[in-house]
Amino acid sequence: MADRIVITGAGGMVGRVLAAQAASQGRDVRAYSSAQWDITGPGDYFVSPGDVVVNCAAFTQVDQAEAEPERAHAVNATGAGNVAQACARAGASLIHLSTDYVFGASGQRRPYDIDDETGPLSVYGRTKLLGEQAVLAALPSALVVRTAWIYEGADGTDFAAVMRRAAAGTDTVEVVADQIGSPTYVGDLCGALLQIADGGVRGPVLHAANDGAVSRFEQAQAVFALLGADPSRVRPVSSDRHPRPAPRPSYSALSAAGSARAGLTPLRGWREALADALRHF
Repeated sequence: MADRIVITGAGGMVGRVLAAQAASQGRDVRAYSSAQWDITGPGDYFVSPGDVVVNCAAFTQVDQAEAEPERAHAVNATGAGNVAQACARAGASLIHLSTDYVFGASGQRRPYDIDDETGPLSVYGRTKLLGEQAVLAALPSALVVRTAWIYEGADGTDFAAVMRRAAAGTDTVEVVADQIGSPTYVGDLCGALLQIADGGVRGPVLHAANDGAVSRFEQAQAVFALLGADPSRVRPVSSDRHPRPAPRPSYSALSAAGSARAGLTPLRGWREALADALRHF
């Protein structure tokens, strides 16, 4: 078990759940919100030799990043590099969280493996890819963990939570059917991150997402069905029906094959994970 886990971005969903999960296992945890540790500046004060740092801090507002590319770059690219440099100077290990949005431009229609060619479509995706590169340049022993479509299903703004509230009403809901990815329950992701923190998983890049490739429409229908609501109230539409500032990949599902070969236990199927998340809340 890692001696001490240091978490950046602990005010966000992944950082918050990771800190709670780690603490429940009796681990020594230091969790810093972005207000406490602004990764756009040096972070040496927060890191000690032997720490395992998990960088969950990110500019994740995909559409807003199109209007504020400098801000997105400062956090997702420069900031990620700053964390890696602090770890390198202190003699600490680093797990850096990245995204499926580093893919999409190739038009691939099978789950992306860790060594597939990247090709982001948005400012968010491009800055996250630059962050991966900055991390590995500063600390080649770091582990970059890509994940996808993270949700908790509670009273937040993640997709499953929004669909859960919609299922409790009576209206029909339009959901895009031409965006396919790997919905990932945050509790399962955090379990994978803690396994990586304990060692025995090789890098430099891993994928950690619940198994399966599913559209947003199919995910929404599953939420309705699991909650006893009529899934026919979810209507499929194309992305053109609800245009957004940032282009989304039409396909960005992640494969666990390469990560399994590297020693990471594959995450369970997306539907089983979704059922557990909705039962919990």
